[in-house]
Amino acid sequence: MLRAQRVFREHIIRRVRRYIRRLNSWLLNSWMQSYLEEIEDCKIKVFDKLTAKAEKVLEIGIGTGPNMRYYAARNMNVTVLGLDPNPKMKKHARKSAAKAGLKPKSFKFKQGVGEAIPLDDDSMDAVVATLVLCSVSDVTKTLNEIKRVLRPGGIFIFLEHVAAKDGSFFRRLQKLLDPLQQKFSDGCHLTRNTRECILEAGFSGGAEIETVSIYSFPWITRPHIYGVAYK
Repeated sequence: MLRAQRVFREHIIRRVRRYIRRLNSWLLNSWMQSYLEEIEDCKIKVFDKLTAKAEKVLEIGIGTGPNMRYYAARNMNVTVLGLDPNPKMKKHARKSAAKAGLKPKSFKFKQGVGEAIPLDDDSMDAVVATLVLCSVSDVTKTLNEIKRVLRPGGIFIFLEHVAAKDGSFFRRLQKLLDPLQQKFSDGCHLTRNTRECILEAGFSGGAEIETVSIYSFPWITRPHIYGVAYK
């Protein structure tokens, strides 16, 4: 009798866990879809800065390649180099590139990190980083590397979630939850002052930075910035 009760209890526990996993997956997919739709206008604004002169583009933390469609639509002569620490992203990014209309020779993948970009000085027309600077190990070093590989007159396109206003309830909560966020979200930080880091990086052509609140994503990452910095 006791064994039967234990088996039944374990069966119920497994079903509940399976239900929770499915619910979490559904919530995440729902959030992400709403989030991507909401930031679409921000991405259009910054990617419109990619002119015909930007033929060599580096994207840091390219992942599965969600930004691919913005490249081919603006310049058919563009060559995109995707940089990511995870080599498994290569096949996914290639699929996204093909779906976006980029020719096979127009997309290349390199394994690497933003703190040590494996490219020559002044070799890229544009560098792109969307939702990446929150998780690099050193923001300042990454920004210095971006400046190094950009040619004179090149542009840096960014979109990032950032720390809430100093002294606010959100900021205090972000600080409290930051260790958990880093542990469960691949090193993502909630409290980074990315806006200040970009302004202090010394882009000689200055920077245009807009602030926006994204309401479709979990509220703890609501504050975002997007814009362009010029070398």
